Amino acid sequence: MTCRGGRGPARHARERLCASLTSARLSVDNPGMLFSKAPAKINLSRHVLGRRQDGYHDLESLVAFAGTGDLLSLDPGPDLSLTTTGPTASDAGNGSDNLVLRAARALAERVPGLAMGRFRLIKRLPVAAGIGGGSSDAAAALRLLARANGLDVGDARLFEAARMVGADVPVCLDPRARMMRGAGEQLGPPLGLSPLPVVLVNPGVGLETRRVFAAMGLQPGQHRGLPAHPGCPARLDHRELRAMLRQTRNDMEDAAGVLAPIIPQVLAVLAAAKGCAVARMSGSGATCFAVFEDCRAASRAARAIRRDNAAWWVKPTVLR
Repeated sequence: MTCRGGRGPARHARERLCASLTSARLSVDNPGMLFSKAPAKINLSRHVLGRRQDGYHDLESLVAFAGTGDLLSLDPGPDLSLTTTGPTASDAGNGSDNLVLRAARALAERVPGLAMGRFRLIKRLPVAAGIGGGSSDAAAALRLLARANGLDVGDARLFEAARMVGADVPVCLDPRARMMRGAGEQLGPPLGLSPLPVVLVNPGVGLETRRVFAAMGLQPGQHRGLPAHPGCPARLDHRELRAMLRQTRNDMEDAAGVLAPIIPQVLAVLAAAKGCAVARMSGSGATCFAVFEDCRAASRAARAIRRDNAAWWVKPTVLR
């Protein structure tokens, strides 16, 4: 789902139509082909409580998923391959380290005789952007392989394979709003999040999560002593969510801003947008988001930001 109203939403409608036509065309070419969206993962909050003795950082994060994302297809077969196209394909690559292939291999290690196939990834999301694009692609690959092999989506081997690929992959297996804790392995139940209009902005700067954690300088066993994340009720309307977000934070913003000084600039632009309720960085950056009252306000803000910052990736969308 994307925000409606104005020229921006018309472009989103064209993008949705293009994706649908792409899927339809590929389906005609091969009726057995399977498809899955890989939505952007947005960390509405990210509390870094400390660093565990095993080296992983102890996190609390409210995660939601956007209407925008990548598209992955699978043509089932005996061999494993990946072709990547789309606006950000050159940054994602087709190599053996691509998370789609790593996820497939991790599941094959746990499911004897797993049927593989040819993946095709249409890459639209920025890479190394703090919105879980690669993790969501990997989770989509696991969902497609589960469908192709008749595996239940609750099969523990899917979760194990996801954990092997990356800390953010498990939460992307079932892309619905929820709390995630620990190093990403502790997932809360899905939350009834009212559709939340936002604008996503990436200034074109890639940031590796490990670099941002390193810049924070936490040592194994170190605890920061900061307030814990407020509890999340099972259902959240816009007013309740905005009030809760004001009590939360992203503890990685300062370190990310040192590594990429443009991030504070992006946050200032978003915060100044008419109708912005909250402006924050997502994950380890550099993508930032702003929460708006309605889709019309989000679309207006996106047009203004895009007009003044033509090199930035700007996307009005809805989180769930």
